[in-house]
Amino acid sequence: MDSRKALIAMSGGVDSSVAAYRMIRDGYDCIGVTMRLYDNEMIGNRSKTCCSLDDVEDARSVAFRLGIPYYVFNFKEDFEEKVISKFVSCYEHGATPNPCIDCNRYLKFESLLHRAQVLGCDCVATGHYAIIRQDPATGRYLLYKAAHVEKDQSYVLYSLTQQQLAHTRFPLGDLSKDQVRQIAREQGFFNASKRDSQDICFVPDGDYVAFMERYTGKHYPSGDFLDLQGNVVGRHAGAVGYTIGQRKGLGLAMGAPVYVCSKDMEKNTVTVGPDQALFSASLRANDWNWFPFPELTAPMRVMAKARYRQKEQPATVYPEDGGFARVVFDEPQRAITPGQAVVLYDGDLVVGGGTITEVL
Repeated sequence: MDSRKALIAMSGGVDSSVAAYRMIRDGYDCIGVTMRLYDNEMIGNRSKTCCSLDDVEDARSVAFRLGIPYYVFNFKEDFEEKVISKFVSCYEHGATPNPCIDCNRYLKFESLLHRAQVLGCDCVATGHYAIIRQDPATGRYLLYKAAHVEKDQSYVLYSLTQQQLAHTRFPLGDLSKDQVRQIAREQGFFNASKRDSQDICFVPDGDYVAFMERYTGKHYPSGDFLDLQGNVVGRHAGAVGYTIGQRKGLGLAMGAPVYVCSKDMEKNTVTVGPDQALFSASLRANDWNWFPFPELTAPMRVMAKARYRQKEQPATVYPEDGGFARVVFDEPQRAITPGQAVVLYDGDLVVGGGTITEVL
């Protein structure tokens, strides 16, 4: 590394603040940056979101304390095109998106990395909890879980390319959250006890249907709830508003608990059934990104996660034509959902990940 100059993505939270401190400690010449991703008017309540005006002031304050230059970059057009529009389209097509993965993929580690290189920076550093290492045998950059599994964020980072990993630093990969807060207190950062942002940043109240109706100007029409035999059992408030595995808020009295099992967006129907109807043993996914090798050429035993909060499960992944791969779990898994990511592990190493297209 020649320049030892780093662009620090600063959200105003404690993690990115300590990441900036650690990069300075390690001898980097640092520039602090906050990405302006949307107008606050778009989202209303902003108390729990990242990237609000309050967060900009928090990040600016930490940068001032650290003695580094600080800027706010406007990425609103990129964010709307690559994250929000995709989020809406995904729901409208019956899938369940993960906008945090898209934000990492297209904004933090693509748009921001380009800006960093224009500014002569060697790398972008963020407050994510994960570890990057280079394999001396192959030269490939590998992604590993954070040392403290309770904060591990490798699942939402699975899409980072070799080029992006080469120019990314995760200074918190070896720390627990308690250690990060302690460092922040020692450095006199006023945000040492600031709570983590929750929910989707541009839907802070969690009502994504109301957000989509505001954003698109559309009203999503009501339709029929069906049972597994295709009988009408009630009326729903718009198929986009339901996710696979959902039980609450259905308003159905069927004598036993029922869950959303599938949706047909063309017919505007939502099919419900008992919990056991939610279990599937395999899935198909595309848009894969692999870490130890450029592509999967043979079946491989892995541990797989089909959603962020899921515990890893033993599985086998099989390569298929057209960039697809099929993941077959040893035991059926509950509520596998198209649009979500499936991420594969070998111990702490992230083998790869893709977007679920089909539940088999």
